[in-house]
Amino acid sequence: MTDVLAHPPVQNLPPRTQLASEQEAREVAEAAREKEWQAPSFVRELFEGSFRLDLIHPFPAPDPKDLERARPFMERLERFMRERVDSDKIDREGKIPEDVVRGLGEIGAFGIKIPTEYGGLGLSQYSYTHAIGLVTSQDGNLTALLSAAQSIGVPTPLKLFGTPEQKKRYLPRLARGAVSAFALTENQVGSDPAGLTTTATLSEDGSHYILNGEKLWCTNGTIAELMVVMARTGSKRITAFIVEADWPGVEVVQRLHFMGLRALENGIIRFTDVKVPVENVLWGEGKGLKLALITLNTGRLTLPASAVAGSKRALEIARRWATERVQWGAAIGKHDAIAQKLGRMAADIFAMEAVSDLASLLADRGNADIRLEAAMAKMWNTETGWRIVDDTLQIKGGRGYETADSLRSRGERADPIERMMRDYRINLIFEGSSEIMRLFIAREAVDTHLRLAGDLIDPKAPLGKKIQALLRSGAYYAYWYPKLFLGWGRAPRYGEFGPLATHVRFVDRSCRRLARTLFHCMIRFGPKLEKRQAVLGRLVEIGAELLAITAACARAQAILKGDSGAAGQRGGSAVELADVFSRHARRRVEEKFAAVFDNDDVATYRLAQEVLRKEHEWLEEGMVPAADER
Repeated sequence: MTDVLAHPPVQNLPPRTQLASEQEAREVAEAAREKEWQAPSFVRELFEGSFRLDLIHPFPAPDPKDLERARPFMERLERFMRERVDSDKIDREGKIPEDVVRGLGEIGAFGIKIPTEYGGLGLSQYSYTHAIGLVTSQDGNLTALLSAAQSIGVPTPLKLFGTPEQKKRYLPRLARGAVSAFALTENQVGSDPAGLTTTATLSEDGSHYILNGEKLWCTNGTIAELMVVMARTGSKRITAFIVEADWPGVEVVQRLHFMGLRALENGIIRFTDVKVPVENVLWGEGKGLKLALITLNTGRLTLPASAVAGSKRALEIARRWATERVQWGAAIGKHDAIAQKLGRMAADIFAMEAVSDLASLLADRGNADIRLEAAMAKMWNTETGWRIVDDTLQIKGGRGYETADSLRSRGERADPIERMMRDYRINLIFEGSSEIMRLFIAREAVDTHLRLAGDLIDPKAPLGKKIQALLRSGAYYAYWYPKLFLGWGRAPRYGEFGPLATHVRFVDRSCRRLARTLFHCMIRFGPKLEKRQAVLGRLVEIGAELLAITAACARAQAILKGDSGAAGQRGGSAVELADVFSRHARRRVEEKFAAVFDNDDVATYRLAQEVLRKEHEWLEEGMVPAADER
């Protein structure tokens, strides 16, 4: 990626010679946050010590009419993937054939959620994520193509924030298969947008903006017809624009290449004096970053669904191999070391699907704020799925490490585990890395406390505000804190869950413990808490495990109650899967609680800073010098 430096710098950049300060970065991020909670959130309530089981139980059901509308498309999509897509060839050649991209457009795969009035399929978020999952079960490159075009590309922000004229002009084109992209990242700008250097300056006659800048890692950018571009329209204002790729001044500088997703159409896009009509501003000037964050609330839901589908494929491969492969006189699946992996994989996949479906169904229902559920689903599912893919490679041993083409050449089943691992790894980085998801969730988890008592721990707050915060927070905590010890989370409560009731009761008790622990962290660390990212990360991970336990148990109950006839055996299976998952998750929760205050974070951080100062550089001796140091 250092090839970026070989290109001449973009002209007409604003005079921003330094990276944004910590204070500036925080101000930009806070300005873009959705500060109001106008709908309930199960995860937010968890962090405040309230177990709102009613928000997700009974487990939401998809709309039968939507499923019926989706069925013909899902059948076409499955047939298309089976008959027209050679995924090993795509990986080998690093290119998705044009006829495949065109064919996906012809069956409506680029307009899954676009309303029918604009030529789209008009399907739900649930059907969309299941369609993307179906694609992922065979080819991650096509997942990236379709997801980047629809989840964060032009259709979603246009549908949410576009004017009637913008929708009429662009949505039919997108529904017919026009590929779109999202351009935010720059060479020095990733999750922190405060240092954005791309600018859009209003012309003297007020008819258009003049766009200048360069974007990095723009997925679909090398083949996109349309893109959403984020640019500065003032010192702290970031605005979103719809830009057409064939306009003068839009240039694909180069296509980039990666460890996995070798057919990913990702590149550096340069804008030089591009004239963007004022009619192409999305939502309004200065609202670009907030637009991006709101779009991602549902946009990142494709990743948890993709993690489920990839993990299901991995389980299928591992199960088959563990049944067929005989070592030491028995199928390897009979050996405890392998059986333990298989059992955890199956239980985890059940919970992953519960978390993914729950988030999508809540999005469709529209009466819940899912910003935390979406972020948590993305973080937890992608990390859990990575362990599953890794375990699958371990179970298959050398055949997991060998390429599908090599396996095929000697007559073996060409399971593409090597490709799956390469392709899957980006999921922990795409659309908000795991680390950023933890920080995002942690910030929202402490939001109520900061509103009440933020001035108390703010060294810059005047005395008057500190006194007001003290009175306000004192009244609140006098009621809230004792309540965290008084809830009832023991038998016979939640008895309707049968054998799973003990796990639901555990979540009830643990959410109050989580809220207490978060409060204790704020008292102990004060304003330094935001720097203790390992501590915050553990609290977020506890919340994710509690969400997963609850979702798995609620989903198992829904399956159990809905079963009849030949499908009746699924209910018992679902309960067993949820039970085993919850047993393991509860152990993880207890470990993380124990490590919140009893840990080695300070010593580890100190060592890391010493490493950065080269105090332990002798550890790096004995190597061939790096290429750039020879």
